[in-house]
This record gives sequence, C-alpha cells and structure tokens, in this order.
Amino acid sequence: MPDQHGLKALAALLLLALAACDLQPVYSAGSQGAAQSLLASVEVAPIPDRAGFLVRSRLVDRMQPSGNPTLKLEVALDDDIIGFGIRGDNSIIRERRTLRARYRLTDIATGKVLLDTTATADAGIDVVSSEYAVVAAESTTLERLSQNIADQIVARLALMGRPAAPQ
Repeated sequence: MPDQHGLKALAALLLLALAACDLQPVYSAGSQGAAQSLLASVEVAPIPDRAGFLVRSRLVDRMQPSGNPTLKLEVALDDDIIGFGIRGDNSIIRERRTLRARYRLTDIATGKVLLDTTATADAGIDVVSSEYAVVAAESTTLERLSQNIADQIVARLALMGRPAAPQ
C-alpha cells in the first residue's frame, strides 16, 4: 500500500493528466451554455405511432425548445420484436425488442443537413403464460427503449453544441 506522500503524488499526477486532456463539460454555463442553446433551437418534427409519441415527448422534455427554431430534427423509427428461445412445444420463451432511430438535423434556413445518423436500443422480454403480462412487458419495454433512444439523440446533439476546445 502506498504511503501518504505517494498517494498525494499520484493524485497530483492524475489531476495534471486530466487537465491536459482538455475535457470540458457539455452543459457548462447551464441553460445559458452553447449546448443548451443549440438544443433549444431545435424543432422536433412529429413522429408517427406510439413509439414516436414517446420519443418525441422525451426529446421535447429534454431539449426545451424555444419558440424560434433554426434547426429541425426528423426521426424515423423502426420497432421490431423477434422471438427466440423455444420450448419443447415450439412456443417462444423469450423476445428481443429493438428500437432503431434514424435521425437527421437540418438547418431550416438553408436546408443543409448537419447530422444524419442512427441510434439503437434493445431489451429482452420473458414470455410467460399470461398474455396480459407479456403485452404489459412489451409496452413497458417500449417506454424504456424510447427514453433510451431520445437520450442518445439529445446527447449527440449536445455534443454538437459544445464550445470548441481552446488550442
């Protein structure tokens, strides 16, 4: 075990290394910061179906758009449930639900595409003898996956809005 002086030297070395890597908080300056300003300038286009409603609601809650958007976010979702794991009677014992989002951020004034990428989230669901329990589990899973997708999108957009590192 290192002595007291060794621990202090190690801590100082770690602090110097951390300072040298130019890490900066994405949400520095809070609601007045560059990341939040970018997020507030985004208009979220309607997204069809229940998953779309859930994703869009979470996006709006997280980004807190202002009334004067300069950017537009369009999201297309692909919701898929695949059964796997077979019992002796050929019934499914497990499902995998995958939610994929392809999203595009465009400048409203110019129509220029600033970002075109995807986000994916998935989860496993146990298939039990009660159909009601399976439907409830599928619904709960969709809610969690929708939140996960929206959080991924917001995190990616916030990175675009962070200030450039000083050279």
